[in-house]
Amino acid sequence: MIETPEAERSTVEHSPVVALPVSAGIGRFLVLVAVFVCAACGLVYELELIALADYLVGDTVTHTSIVLSTMVFAMGIGSLGAKRLRRRASVGFGVIEAMLALIGGSSATVLYLSLLWFGGARPLLVAFSLAIGVLIGAEMPLLMTLIQRIREQDAGRAVADLSAADYVGALLGGLAFPFLLLPLLGRLNAALCTGVVNALAGAVVVLWLFREDLSRRTRRRILLLNLCVTALLLACVPAVGPLERAAERALIRPVTPEVTPEPVAEAAAGPVDEGAAARLASRVTPVLYAPPSG
Repeated sequence: MIETPEAERSTVEHSPVVALPVSAGIGRFLVLVAVFVCAACGLVYELELIALADYLVGDTVTHTSIVLSTMVFAMGIGSLGAKRLRRRASVGFGVIEAMLALIGGSSATVLYLSLLWFGGARPLLVAFSLAIGVLIGAEMPLLMTLIQRIREQDAGRAVADLSAADYVGALLGGLAFPFLLLPLLGRLNAALCTGVVNALAGAVVVLWLFREDLSRRTRRRILLLNLCVTALLLACVPAVGPLERAAERALIRPVTPEVTPEPVAEAAAGPVDEGAAARLASRVTPVLYAPPSG
């Protein structure tokens, strides 16, 4: 069943307005900044998977299509699944951002390990595309609920504001990955750094801006979850160099030496008499060459 705008406004009217540590205007702005940051991180994860598919698996066109189509499909599943989390949108958003930071940030490291341990990374590439897509798809419905709890407004205007912040953030992520993150940090560190930023953005929104919406016990659990995710991502940084060198050695293929064809080798062996030249020419172009008679 498709919700009408009237049904959507009715749902919002029954949602309590949460108490914020800042004014409603600043709180709304901070939510849009979070949308911007999360969209940038999401696109970086997507580009990271495409770059790793090209580097570790090969066949760029095929695996780019697989990653993109799988993620878009999974985003639809995530959006549908987020409906059940709207009653506790702040808790759901905090958990989803922590899981997205962990899975997206560690994806490059795990794919490298899969190449070294199992000799391939294709199944995990599809699994990461599916998992990251589901989590990204669940973000927007929850953020829509949160921004409406700050200050009620027309659903169309709220969607327009969230979509604008989402698209601009995706632009930033799309430009930052090839021109900033990849040249300065490399594939593995870029993913780990993006995961840390993602975790911090989610923690700020949930643990500070919407802290009055959570019980003390819930705040502690979400804080512990984000600290564990951040610590795990940072713990992977010292292993980046050895992993990259090991992957480079694993991807090296022996080059077959070029063998000189027999006719060329015979021709390059040295001076030959006229009979030998005739026999050689007859083997190469028997129709165009005829040895002189007599």
